[in-house]
Amino acid sequence: MDIQMSELRIVESELGISVDVLVGAIEDALLHAYHRVPGAIGQARVELDRTSGKATVWAVEFDDDGEPVGEFDDTPNDFGRIATSTARSIIAQRLRDAEADRVLGSFKGKQGTIVSGVVQAAPPRSNPEDIYVNVGEHEAILRKDEQVPTERFRHGDRLRAYVTDVSVGHRGATVRLSRSHPELVRRLFEAEVPEIEGGDVEIVALAREAGHRTKLAVWSADESINAKGACIGQHGQRVRAVMEELGGEKIDIVDYDDDPALFIGASLSPARVTQVDILNADARQARAVVPDDQASLAIGKEAQNVRLAAKLTGWSIDIRKESEMAAARAEAEAAAARRAEEAAAAAELDDSAEYDDDFDESDDTEN
Repeated sequence: MDIQMSELRIVESELGISVDVLVGAIEDALLHAYHRVPGAIGQARVELDRTSGKATVWAVEFDDDGEPVGEFDDTPNDFGRIATSTARSIIAQRLRDAEADRVLGSFKGKQGTIVSGVVQAAPPRSNPEDIYVNVGEHEAILRKDEQVPTERFRHGDRLRAYVTDVSVGHRGATVRLSRSHPELVRRLFEAEVPEIEGGDVEIVALAREAGHRTKLAVWSADESINAKGACIGQHGQRVRAVMEELGGEKIDIVDYDDDPALFIGASLSPARVTQVDILNADARQARAVVPDDQASLAIGKEAQNVRLAAKLTGWSIDIRKESEMAAARAEAEAAAARRAEEAAAAAELDDSAEYDDDFDESDDTEN
């Protein structure tokens, strides 16, 4: 006998894990082990007898024309020992999975979602800068580096946060939260904008400096849908709800475009952009020209606007005023005119020298 079927039935009765599920997992693991044996047949299967617990490898037999004609027993020697070891490993893994499911409860699969909770008093000997949040079945932690610098929470405050990690350790479940993660903004818009949740509007790119500003590039394959308008909502209702949840953080929603020049121009919103020049497509370098009175808006306080636009688009953006570009053009035209004059003068000198030479040769001939 290779495997103690009674052990599998005990697991089934105590943990609710079906024998069929366990047998299927064991057969898959044994087939994987068989394929690592030298000379293993490519087309084979493992069958575990549910009465005796004996594991058998059945390999496909072919005739001289390469057509399958049946199966033959290709169970390697000592495969029973491998089967026993594999079964114990599978059972142990299933026990760990079941324990993890029990500990996590409804938090299984919550990573990457938003949860709500109530701020708790920090446990003794914990970092006073970390925030502990009761999220129902568990106590989650909001580390200092996942907090927004401009936000302050007190004991009893309610908050919503993005779940960055859910894991099981020696002390039970660990749930880690973030208020500064860019995906928090994405999830909040998904909750506020049905067109995003339904897949009609896509958030193509997102750049955030938590507590200050977020830029969002949206797009819809359906030309009848105004992606930007859907995110803003009637009278700004939808975007305002997200901003309030983020403590007043500013949000710029722009239209995504496959044309990098158009996308870069939109990304510098709220500034107006006159034109965008692609300087080096391979190096993703571009120059945006703006009216003089829009330059400070395009760059933003401490260069925040252009920095977020660069993060959003993935392009390095050089902001230039229209007056600077006009002066540069005038200087270039003046330089070109000077070069033309110098070239004309040089040509005139050459002609004059050639005439003198001809005149000298004529005098020599007459003499």
